[in-house]
Amino acid sequence: MPLPQEFHDIAARVNNWGRWGADDEIGTLNLITGRVVREAAACVRSGRRVPLALPLRQDGVQTGAIPGRVNPLHTMTAVNHEIFGPGTVATSDDAVTMGLQCATHWDGLAHVSHSGRLYNGRPAHTVTAHLGATALGIERATPIVSRGVLLDVARVHGTDRLPPGHAVTPEDLDAAEELARTAVRPGDIVLVRTGQLRHYLDGDRQAYAFPSPGLSLRTPEWFRARDVAAVANDTLTFEIFPPEIEDLWMPVHALHLVEMGMPQGQNWNLEELSAACAEAGRGAFFLSAAAEPFVGGTGAPVAPVAVL
Repeated sequence: MPLPQEFHDIAARVNNWGRWGADDEIGTLNLITGRVVREAAACVRSGRRVPLALPLRQDGVQTGAIPGRVNPLHTMTAVNHEIFGPGTVATSDDAVTMGLQCATHWDGLAHVSHSGRLYNGRPAHTVTAHLGATALGIERATPIVSRGVLLDVARVHGTDRLPPGHAVTPEDLDAAEELARTAVRPGDIVLVRTGQLRHYLDGDRQAYAFPSPGLSLRTPEWFRARDVAAVANDTLTFEIFPPEIEDLWMPVHALHLVEMGMPQGQNWNLEELSAACAEAGRGAFFLSAAAEPFVGGTGAPVAPVAVL
């Protein structure tokens, strides 16, 4: 099914191609300036550190529905091995096989294409089978450190978890912004809580994966108007799934990654952060969320930490 005109109309309104030059490979991360980081540091008051990553484990969030996106397979390659001979210091080593986007992660700008193009008009064929992303690879991402803002949409609706069919709207984001007691500013990283991750934390991977609440097709313009640097949430699919428009699969991915050049994150654990922000009476904090620099990666695991 061709992309509908509604999609192309939104794409034209949010497009950032050429905004930071024809050779740009980091998109909206350009908005995280030194001034933005200095202002982010001013958010640290108590010093409370809240981890936002899921543990990397073999029984992680992946169910096999996405081919190749395997949960971590952890293998010991050495166990108390006296490498320099008997009686010397012994070492243990290990290795892991995993999908780079299998748990808490960033989607890089090469993760999605549409109409044969990636962000900034690069051809989709620059992603190759042997080298991965030869342009727009996740290693290009500058250190992702900025002011974070939690938009707790589930709390706005007075629930622990939004219902599966809930498409998060700009009106939801407005209400959550008011709850956060701050205005989203250029260069901010926005974390949208739906509460969907509670399914996984309660041991139900299938309910976590599908069906899922998520960002609606109307939200990219909200983020573009505020010049948000990146967005992450607590779902497997990021956007509402199944989609709002029949057979229009992953349109928010395409608008964020291809048109806007804006990284997006999935499988972030925002439960402790929700409680911490409610207790502190504010939704802004210092956020450290640098992607692991896998050369040619279309995404990367991340262990984000919010500091209040």
